[in-house]
Amino acid sequence: MSLNDTYAQILSKYDRIQNDMAGANVAPEDYVRLSKEFSDMGPVVEAIKALTEAQSEIVDLIGILTDADADDEMKEMAQVERDELMEKIPELELAVRVLLLPRDEADHRNVILEVRAGTGGDEAALFAGDLFRMYQRYAELRKWKVEILEATESDLGGYREIVASINGAGAFARLKYESGVHRVQRVPETETSGRIHTSAATVAVLPEAEDVDVEIEDKDLTIDTYRASGAGGQHVNTTDSAVRITHEPTGIVVAVQDERSQHKNRAKAMKILRAKIYEGIRERQDAERAAERKGQVGSGDRSERIRTYNFPQGRVTDHRINLTLYKLDKMMLGEVFDEVADALTAEDQAARLAALDENA
Repeated sequence: MSLNDTYAQILSKYDRIQNDMAGANVAPEDYVRLSKEFSDMGPVVEAIKALTEAQSEIVDLIGILTDADADDEMKEMAQVERDELMEKIPELELAVRVLLLPRDEADHRNVILEVRAGTGGDEAALFAGDLFRMYQRYAELRKWKVEILEATESDLGGYREIVASINGAGAFARLKYESGVHRVQRVPETETSGRIHTSAATVAVLPEAEDVDVEIEDKDLTIDTYRASGAGGQHVNTTDSAVRITHEPTGIVVAVQDERSQHKNRAKAMKILRAKIYEGIRERQDAERAAERKGQVGSGDRSERIRTYNFPQGRVTDHRINLTLYKLDKMMLGEVFDEVADALTAEDQAARLAALDENA
């Protein structure tokens, strides 16, 4: 099937859905399903129409150029317009091809974000806190909601680990390339000699699972309660409000003590557990995709060093795509995060397009 045939099929399906939605006897549940499909198809339909309209205009302009009766001034204008449109065609074609790439069905989902201090002791914990605040500020700029699910603070005010949910349109699509090891190079506040230290934090970004995605049976869970404690071991609660849930079939363990209510801690722990199980299911069901991604930017390998934040030089470098920005201060405020996310998305799209061309 030619590309033009594919485009015609998509446009025909779009019109058919629109007509079905306008039908007098459409059931409410069918209308909801059709509305979502119609909305999802909107961007690719617009891109196809822009491309086909440009191609049609070029045909009309060629007609003028080959018309013996057309005057020289009209032909000159037609030639200029044709040249401009011919330059736009590759861009329009690429836009359609990108929109036709298989979509990650999790892109629209909310996110479970985990940031953990790695090597570097207290400085690593401080950096983990800085990273979390970067994501938090970026979320605020996009009007997303951030809820801390679990946090273990360090003695100096950083985080040994922090887990949060981020709710907003396209959260996973924007954040999914953040999984991996983030390295920082800077002079710690406790360093008296001015020596630059290197430490690290690990980030994991998981798509939030819905109830229909993961079936968890009570018999598969071991639930322990214990007394919550704060940094340095001091007790922050006098009741056994902390909850540890072990999912026996997978061995996944989640512990939450952030709330004073055992019920709330259990609800948060189940939310995290569900996301972890769902991610495991995604990886197993899509092993081929996961294998392909190992050489691409979205591998999600948490042991891979993906980015360095060099404070003395004010630069941030993403090693996967060799991108360096001398805007570290704005990066940490979430203000230029989109520059990095856009570059990572474009690189991933280019790699997937190349893979399609190789297999064509």
